[in-house]
Order: sequence, then C-alpha cells, then structure tokens
Amino acid sequence: MLLTLMGTMIILLILGFPMMVPLAAGAFLTLILNFPGVNPSMLIQQVIGGIQPISLTAVPMFIFAADIMTSGQIADRLLNFVVKMVGHKRGGLPIATVTACTLFGAVSGSTQATVVAIGGPLRPMLLNAGYSASFSTALIINAAIIALLIPPSIYMIVYGVVGGASVGELFIAGVGPGLLILLLFSIYCWFISRKENGMTKASWSERWVAFKEAILGFTFPIIIFGGIYSGVFSPTEAAAVSVLYAFVLEFFIYKSIKLSDIPKLALRTGIVTAIVFILIAVGQAFSWTVSFARIPNLILPPLLGTDPSVIRILAVLSIAYFLGCMFVDPIVVIMILTPIFKPAIAASGLDNVLVGTIVTLQAAIGSTTPPFGCNIFTAIAIFKQKYMDVVRGVPPFVFILVLVSILLVFFPQIALFLRDLAVAQ
Repeated sequence: MLLTLMGTMIILLILGFPMMVPLAAGAFLTLILNFPGVNPSMLIQQVIGGIQPISLTAVPMFIFAADIMTSGQIADRLLNFVVKMVGHKRGGLPIATVTACTLFGAVSGSTQATVVAIGGPLRPMLLNAGYSASFSTALIINAAIIALLIPPSIYMIVYGVVGGASVGELFIAGVGPGLLILLLFSIYCWFISRKENGMTKASWSERWVAFKEAILGFTFPIIIFGGIYSGVFSPTEAAAVSVLYAFVLEFFIYKSIKLSDIPKLALRTGIVTAIVFILIAVGQAFSWTVSFARIPNLILPPLLGTDPSVIRILAVLSIAYFLGCMFVDPIVVIMILTPIFKPAIAASGLDNVLVGTIVTLQAAIGSTTPPFGCNIFTAIAIFKQKYMDVVRGVPPFVFILVLVSILLVFFPQIALFLRDLAVAQ
C-alpha cells in the first residue's frame, strides 16, 4: 500500500503534474488495488465532504480582506508609525521591519501579502541604510511568516478542520509563539547592527500624527481577536467582520480603493480560494484513504516505539512536518500527515491546540525554507532577485524558528497560556 501510495505520487510529481493530481491518483490506485470490494465513489464523497465544514467559509473572507488591505493604505500607515518610533535606533530599521510584518500579519493573515505590502517599501530603505540584499530579503520573508501564527491564520483553519481542534483556540494559542519570534528576531537584528542607520529621529509630534493615522489599522486585530476571545463572534464571523472593516476603512475613510476595484480583487480572491479548496478537497480524500488503509499503524511504530513519550511524539511530529513543508505546499502536508499522527496524538492525551500551533509553526518555517518555500519565490518575483541571493541570508532566521519550535515542545505554556486564560473566562 505504501509503495502504491508514495510511488504514484512521486512519479506524477516528477512528470510535472500539479499537486492535486498525485494526491487523487495515489488515493484512487491504493483503494482499487488493495481494497477491490470498496466502491471508489467513496473518494468522491470525501472530496465533497472535505470542503463542507462551515469553518472553511472563513478562508475566502480572510483572503478577500487581505487583498483589500494590500491594495489600500493600511500597510503604509502601520509601516510609517513603526519607522517613526524605532527607525532611528541601532537596528531600528530591521526591528521596524519585523514589527511592521507582525502588525500587518495580524491584520491580513497572509504571509505573501505581508512580503509584498511591507517588503516593497522597506527593502530599499534597508539597502540604503547599508544592510546587504541577502539579509534584507531574508529578514522580510521570515518576518512575514509571523502572519501565519498571529490570527487570522489560514493554516490554523485547515488544521482545525482536519485535526478536529477549535479554530478559535488555535487563533489565541498562536499569539504567544508569534510574539516570541518577534522578540528573538528583534534581538538578532539589534545584535548584528553595529551602529545607528543615520535616520533622523522623529519628533513626538510626528510620532503622534503617525499614530493617529495608523490607529484604525491597530484596532483591526483588536476587533478580531477581542471578538473571538470574548465570545462575541466565531472565527467564521470574525472573517466576515474583517472584510467589512477593511472595506469601510479603505473605501469610505482612506478612499484608497474604488468600487470598480472590487471585482478585480474578488476575482483574485476567487482564484486563490479555488486553489486552496481544491487542495483541501483532494487532500481529504487522500487523508481518508490513509486512515482507511490503517497506514498510521505501519508508519508510526518504527518512528515512535511501543510506548512513546509526549516529547518524542512532538519531536517526531515537528521533524516530519518541517521536512514535508520544505518540499510541498504546507496545506498539502497538513492534509497528508495529520491523519497519520492523529491516533498517536489522541492516545497520548496531547492537547490538540498545542499540536496545531506546532504544526502551523512548521508550516510557517517551510514557507521560507529552501528548496520550495513559497515566500522565497514571492521574493524572487517581487524583488527581482536570483534564487541563491534570496536563500543566502535565510539560515540564521531558520535557526531562530527551530529554536522556538524546541521551546514550544518543552514549554507548551508559551502557546497555551492565553488559550487557558480565555477558556477560564
């Protein structure tokens, strides 16, 4: 079964088929060759059922909100405020970059939108301040992944659906690791910056003006996170609120978009959503086949042993997702590996929200890790750099991200503290 499943996928990937074809073909051939008594139409039911969960409705709405904000002024206003506050200090520009990526990520939930919105204006400023092109680009694409941890996060929604975890609790749990990454990246930026970058220190009146211009952007994550945290609305309803709030800000207040822009933005959202939903639908059929064939019983015992500890399960899980996301789209990896590890997670009594947070972090790392991290290719397209020039500066940041992964395994309260606090309310 493993030979049929993996062999089919590898051959079709080598032949250049898009990822959905190897997933569907592997599941189909495994079913008809090893379980001839099972009606293959079961896979069709799984494909349809894969995109039926109501929580997936949040995905296109968060994508649409991110598209509206990327086309408007929210990113510029947030960026201007952060630069005015810390841009003149030692390491100020890199720290401003990390902070701006975190703030915009909390608004958009999209790592690639963050690369475009924050990286576009800040990368030239970093280069003018004397930072190398490889460092500047690596900083931007790695800081952008904080958007996948601090809500909203599409990867957390996908894991919540596949792994059976609460999406709202996952959103809350992602805040701690996201802020820890912000802190460690900032310390690294301060350490490698030997002197101030020559920027003029903004006066407090200029900072106040910048704050007033950005304050409506700051309230965006407060509304979303506060609404979920307080139980006013669900993550799906939060997605709808995010679209409405983004439209009101950009159309009525900032007047940065026109009604004629909406169809173009909606079409772009529709294309991205279609890609995501096709992967989720086919991934569900693949996941069902993996579970039906009891493949976890074949794979996990050699990896985990007969009586694995919680630490060992989390370590093996982290390594598996990390390696998988280096080569394949993280959504696909989540759809493939989650059913394999699900029995071990349930048997060990692990907190599924902690597992989902660790999985999302590995998916985030995979977005910036060679050979196929999506942020790498986004940077190549946006900044017109060669592949090796982009990846040259990545290792120090990946080291920090791996360190955060290890800390999460041994100190789970980094993720669970806020979640437990929210549940206790």
